[in-house]
Amino acid sequence: MKVSIFGMGYVGAVSGVCLTELGHEVIGVDTNPAKVDLINAGLSPIVEAGVAERTKSAKENGRIWATTDAAEAVAASEVSMISVGTPSASNGVPALDALDAECSDIAQALKTKNEAHTVVIRSTVMPCTTERRVVPALIESSGRELGAGLEVCFNPEFLREGCAVKDFFKPPFTIAGCMSGAGFAAMQELYAGLEAPIIRTDCRVAESLK
Repeated sequence: MKVSIFGMGYVGAVSGVCLTELGHEVIGVDTNPAKVDLINAGLSPIVEAGVAERTKSAKENGRIWATTDAAEAVAASEVSMISVGTPSASNGVPALDALDAECSDIAQALKTKNEAHTVVIRSTVMPCTTERRVVPALIESSGRELGAGLEVCFNPEFLREGCAVKDFFKPPFTIAGCMSGAGFAAMQELYAGLEAPIIRTDCRVAESLK
């Protein structure tokens, strides 16, 4: 599959290089040109065991590249994974400004794309965020409907610093909060090659587990 990953920080960079090792092509998307330049030079934008060599290998094999252009990335991919930071506000609730911005960028890009597209949320959010905030925003701005060229899933990550690559490849299970069978099928293809089972649930349960 061709996967665009929005947010090439810790989660995005680890997920990206690990997905290339599963055989996917990854397009990293970030608003920081320095991160984009590093990836395009075959260098890791983060410090984490196993990521630097995998970034170098993926770049040499043509399986990873990066851009600041969201529309370019959406046009070139089948799945868009959002892994931007959602830091806690003073009241403890995750701040969703970056998530909202990426949803808007993806939705706008979908207006000029004919093929079906799956959006996977991998950022930490409160329960019901995907259903009540992400999906309505994507539908309104893209002009698409769920199941009609648009699928949305929530895929929590449990990556620990220092052993994130191992956690990606050897999880006890992978949680896929999906709103349709087509969305779950995309998640199964995305994680094909991992020995751990993929457990389907709804988005609210998946968000709660994170």
